[in-house]
Parts: sequence; structure tokens; C-alpha cells
Amino acid sequence: MKSSFSCLVACAAFIFSAPASAAEPAASSLAGHYYLQGVMEVGSELLLKKDGKFEWMLSYGNTDEQASGEWRVAGDLVTLVAGNGGKEPQFRVFEEAEMRIQKPAEAGLWVAIVGYPKVGPMAGVEVKFEAQSGKTATAVSVANGDAIVRMPASERWVRAGLRRQGSKADYQWLPVPAARAQQRIAAFAVTDPQWLSSQAFQKLALRVVKGGLKVDDADNGLARGLYAKPSSKQ
Repeated sequence: MKSSFSCLVACAAFIFSAPASAAEPAASSLAGHYYLQGVMEVGSELLLKKDGKFEWMLSYGNTDEQASGEWRVAGDLVTLVAGNGGKEPQFRVFEEAEMRIQKPAEAGLWVAIVGYPKVGPMAGVEVKFEAQSGKTATAVSVANGDAIVRMPASERWVRAGLRRQGSKADYQWLPVPAARAQQRIAAFAVTDPQWLSSQAFQKLALRVVKGGLKVDDADNGLARGLYAKPSSKQ
């Protein structure tokens, strides 16, 4: 009886421990260079780096797309998080010496310019304009980095809140310098220029399968293919 009980304990330990190790592929074994196979007229590459960063590109016809950021693995699912690994961008007010536009904004308009000095504009930033009276208005920066709202001449701009369009994060509030408020035009710099790059996606999930990785979304055209590492055989 005692021998049978010991056997049962040993078997139970095996049953409950074996699947965990089998279902958790080591991140180090997943790192590497993958190429998309099985999707006609589409070229795509995925590089999973050992430091947790990834680079992805896709080309079809005259269209080229790219994304970069961080990757993580849980069970048999690899998730690519574009941008700064799910972090939110941080902003600061442009120094006056960085401002190239000195003339006031058109009467009745307040203009917030978003970008990185001497590099380029940043689109897709939700800007909340707040007047001294407490009145607010919101606009999203477009391709040239401008976010524009209408405000009565009686209002005075005191601060601006910024966050990515669609983000649920709190606004990052910045004071508007007096000179900029008077001219109704101010500029805000993102502290990391990586945010200027257009990402093809915010998040992409791939499932570990025999031979490589498959996009875990039946409605995504890439799900028809397989991201596979090149064969080591010559």
C-alpha cells in the first residue's frame, strides 16, 4: 500500500509539472530572424532580438510598412508591442531658440505644434488646450504636427495636456510660456524621436507552431502564412 501511494504521488507530480515546461518555449530559443512564407506577392521579415526588442517589415506592391519595439512571450503566444514597449511618450515645451515660427497664429485660433526639434513633426497626438477661465478644447495633431482649435479673443491660453490619440493614459500637462500664449502658438517636443516613426501596428500576436510563428488573428492576411527561420542546411 505504501509503495502504491508513493507511486501515485510521483505520477501526479509528473502530470502537473510536465505540461508547464512543454507549453513555455524559452525566449532564447525563439530569438532570431524569421521570413514570411506562404503569402503570395508579400515579403515580410521579423527579427526577435535576445534583448527583448524586435524589428518587423513588410513589402507588397509599392507599399512598405515597418514596426519596432519590444516582444514578450507567455505560453505559446509571442506578442509584439510597437513603439516603446507600451510606454507613453513624454513631452516638453520647445525652448524659445528652437522655435522657427515667430509670427502669431491667426486671430481666433490657438495652435500647438508637436514634434522633435530639427527632426520632424509628430502626428496623432491629442492636445487639450486650457484657458485661464477653465474653458478647454481638444484637437489631434495632423501630419505636419499641428493641432488647432478655435478660441474667443477674450480667453488666455495657460496650459496644454498631451497624450497619444486613443490612449487612456492621463494627459501630460505643460505650462504655455507667456510669450507663446500671447501669440496663441506654442510648440511641444516629444523627448524620444522614435515616436516620429509611423508604426504599422500597435500590437501583434503570433502563436508558436511547428516550424515557426503564425499570426494569431484569422482576419489578418498574414495569418495564412508562416514566419520561419531559414534552414541551417546548405
